[in-house]
Amino acid sequence: MVNFGKIWTRKTLIGLGLGQFLSLLITSTSFSSSELARRGIDAPTSQSFANYVLLAIVYGSILINRKKWLKAKWYYYFLLSFVDVEANFLVVKAYQYTSITSIMMLDSWIIPCVMFLTWVFLKTKYQIRKFAGVVICVAATILVVFSDVHDSGRAGGSNPIKGDFFAIAGSTLYAVSNVSEEYLVKSGSRVELMTMLGFFGALISACQISILERQELRSIQWSSGAVLPLVGFSAAMFLFYSLVPLLLKFSGSTMLNLSLLTSDMWAVFIRIFAYHEKVDWIYFIAFAAVAIGLVIYYGGEKEENEIGEQVSEDNIHQTLETPEEGRGHLSQGSTIEIPKSKDDKHFEEHNGEVV
Repeated sequence: MVNFGKIWTRKTLIGLGLGQFLSLLITSTSFSSSELARRGIDAPTSQSFANYVLLAIVYGSILINRKKWLKAKWYYYFLLSFVDVEANFLVVKAYQYTSITSIMMLDSWIIPCVMFLTWVFLKTKYQIRKFAGVVICVAATILVVFSDVHDSGRAGGSNPIKGDFFAIAGSTLYAVSNVSEEYLVKSGSRVELMTMLGFFGALISACQISILERQELRSIQWSSGAVLPLVGFSAAMFLFYSLVPLLLKFSGSTMLNLSLLTSDMWAVFIRIFAYHEKVDWIYFIAFAAVAIGLVIYYGGEKEENEIGEQVSEDNIHQTLETPEEGRGHLSQGSTIEIPKSKDDKHFEEHNGEVV
C-alpha cells in the first residue's frame, strides 16, 4: 500500500512538475503541426530538421569549449539519432491514414515497451506499486479513447491499418530512443548527448528530406501564417529535447512516457479555454486518474533510495574488512574497487602486474 505521507517529497514534486511541463511542450507541437497541416504543409522530417540543427549549434558550442573527448562511441549516437528521426517521421505520418483516437490508444504501447527494455538492458526492477501506477495511467488514456469513439465527429482515416502500423512502429522506436537516451545520459554527459543527437539527427534528416520531401517543400506557399507555426514547433521541440535528459536522469524513461500521456488532456483544456469547444466529462476523470497514477508510480522513491543506499554502505563496509580481495561485489554485474595510492600503482606497473 502506498504511504502517501512520504510521497510529497521535493524530488517527487520536481519530477512531476518537469514531466507536466514536457507534456505541455508536446501539446504545443501537436497544435503547431495541426496548423501546418491545415495550411497544406505535409513535411514531417523538415519540421524536425530545425530542432536538430539548434541542438547541434547550441550544445556543440558548449562541448567544443570543454575540449573533452567523447565518452561514448560516435556510432552509438548515430544509431540513436537514426531511430529518433524515424520515430518522429512515422508518428506524424500516421495522422494521414488513421484517426487521432487510434493513435492515442496505440501511443500507450510505448509504456510496456519502455518497461521491458529498461528491465532487460538497464536491469531496472519494478515493484507492484509501479505496475499499478502504469495500469491506472494507461486505463485513463483508454477512457479518453472511448470518449472520442462515442463522439459522432470521429473520423476513421483513409487507411486505418496502415496508419495503425505506423503508430505502433513509431511508438516502439520512441521506446528504444528513450531507453537509449536514459542509458547514455546516466553514463555520460547530457551536453554530449544533445550535441551528437543534434548533429547526426540533422545529417540524417537532410538526407531524408532530399529523397522524400523535395516536392512538398517546393509546393509550400511561404507566409507568416506558415512560418510562425514552424518556428513555434522548432522552439518547443528544442526545449523538449533539452529537458528530456534531465527527467530521464532524474526519474527514468518510464516516468517520462507516463507524464507525456497527459498531453492529450492538456489539449482538451486548450480546446475549452482557447477555442471554446465542449468536451466530454470523461476527459476530466481521465486527467485526474493519470495524475493519481503518476503519484502512485513515483511515490515512495525516497524509501527505495534509502534502502538502496543502506545496502550499498553495508557492502562497502564488508569489502573494506577483506582488503586482500581488492574488490567487493555490490550486485550482479557491478563492483566497487578500493582506491590505491600512487605508490601502489607505481609498484604494480614496475613489476608488470595487471590489476
